[in-house]
Amino acid sequence: MPQQLSPKRADESATEMVQVVLPNDANPLGFILGGTVMHLIDIAGAIACHRHTRTLLVTAAVDDLQFLHSIRVGDLIILKSHVTCAFTTSLEVQVDVFSEETLTGRRRLTSRAFLTFVAIDRDGQKVRVPPLLVETDEERRVCGEAQQRREQRLRRKRASLSAEL
Repeated sequence: MPQQLSPKRADESATEMVQVVLPNDANPLGFILGGTVMHLIDIAGAIACHRHTRTLLVTAAVDDLQFLHSIRVGDLIILKSHVTCAFTTSLEVQVDVFSEETLTGRRRLTSRAFLTFVAIDRDGQKVRVPPLLVETDEERRVCGEAQQRREQRLRRKRASLSAEL
């Protein structure tokens, strides 16, 4: 019989990471590398999911990552993440990326991504995740959108797998 998992609120998973963009993180034009941003997004997303599940996790998908604005060397990169929806053994997290000019404090949204993580045990077997407590109309809307992204992602995965055959 599967164990009962207590539902958790999205704010229990909320995570904020901040760091300064250094020359080592940048391209020759002085802007942060896209791969560095993706790496930080994955970390921020994983932390939020760990807070929700308290399990081991693997990244299963990244949906709809766009770079809206560049981030300069010397600026801060701020990543805010929280769980948007929990399924049986997987969950979705939203990561918003901001730049903050250190001298002016001007902050801009530079990226938003939705990532899916799968909870696993030490043997790599999937394990159940706690449900997400969805209480407000906004949380219901966000979780509904996550379910739509999941359905689209699973359709694409099935199509890719059948194309392999």
